[in-house]
Amino acid sequence: MQIDPRDAPIRVAEVDLDVPGDTCTVARDTTVMALARLHTHPLGVVGVHVPGGGDLQSCVRQAAQAELAPEIAEHERRDQAGKDALQDPVPPCLYARQKALANAPMISVIIGTRERPAELARCLASLAAVDYPRFEVLVVDNDPESESTRQVAEQAAGPVRYLCSKRRGVAVAHNLGAAEANGRILAFTDDDVVVDRNWLAAIAEAFADWRVGCVTGLIMPGELDTREQAMLERRGGYAKGFAQKTFETGADTGTEGADRLFPFTAGRMGSGANMAFDADLLAQLHGFDPALGPGTVARAGEDLLALFRAAAAGRRVVYQPDAIVWHHHKRDPGALKDQALGYGIGLGAYLTSALVHEPRLVPAFLRLVPRGVGYALRQSRTDHDDPDAWPTQLAALERRGLVLGPAAYARSRWLTRHAQPDGSC
Repeated sequence: MQIDPRDAPIRVAEVDLDVPGDTCTVARDTTVMALARLHTHPLGVVGVHVPGGGDLQSCVRQAAQAELAPEIAEHERRDQAGKDALQDPVPPCLYARQKALANAPMISVIIGTRERPAELARCLASLAAVDYPRFEVLVVDNDPESESTRQVAEQAAGPVRYLCSKRRGVAVAHNLGAAEANGRILAFTDDDVVVDRNWLAAIAEAFADWRVGCVTGLIMPGELDTREQAMLERRGGYAKGFAQKTFETGADTGTEGADRLFPFTAGRMGSGANMAFDADLLAQLHGFDPALGPGTVARAGEDLLALFRAAAAGRRVVYQPDAIVWHHHKRDPGALKDQALGYGIGLGAYLTSALVHEPRLVPAFLRLVPRGVGYALRQSRTDHDDPDAWPTQLAALERRGLVLGPAAYARSRWLTRHAQPDGSC
């Protein structure tokens, strides 16, 4: 589905094609972006216009069955081929997940947050509804100014623990959470996310392969109420597609030009709002770089470095689209400019940090510089077919940030080294 920011507000929905949907009558003409699923697996996204007085679920279901007919047929073909002789009522596509759940590993969910109690409460409510037998949630309050985060965490349902760090930075919060976690798998998400009830089960399924060191998942927009939110999603959002992918060094990861830059193009593997690591691997990597990410001069990139280092260490990184979260993009107009500049700075800072942490890859990086510069410039270009979808000003801010990134990382690294030791609140 190609999103047109001029259609905002766009209603975000989902439809389970194997489950009868409830009637949902819309009061006025509505543009809908819907995730279509079969046996919990995401097949794709469809866009549909629902007239006032129409049934949203019925319209979306019809559109999905028409637009995603090849995907539905292929899914059903594989299920039919995998069906056992005992006519198990469980679809064969869920056998691997059932097996993983039979010996479910402990998972620790870690959320770094700062003064956003409403968003955190929504995220924790979704985690309380997750269908998984063994997990805990660690809320890390990052340099708090009030007791609001502690209150939300203490009032939340489920196995929630509250931690507090005096030092600001998402990477610092993640490292504190990882140090206190009990899980064999460490799952990280953001406070502005709503998780799917099968999120942790899908992550555990992917980790059944002992070679896997990291799992990322599908990130869908939680809302597209404003033009700015729709612009960001049109730009690419956080979604990486609906097919499972495995990334590993020394393997053929495809034929796209960006693949020749692997593993430096870490953003292709996933994003920080939906990623999970083998706890032992993350410890071996000494956690997240505290000089990267929100709350630092570098602005972003802590997730990209962690994904890069997991792949560089020889472990598989699996993109598991069944592990779904819904991310709420920022709504205010000024946020786009800040996000475009911050993304560029974070990307430049991440690449600098990658060379600092993995100096053995410097020769390979230098050989890829010309190709990498071209790739970065293409990624930050304006959409000439529709300049309003990503204005020239935002593209220029991304490029400016990329140039500033190395210096920003150097300063952030210096500040980190001279910061006061972290302490409890």
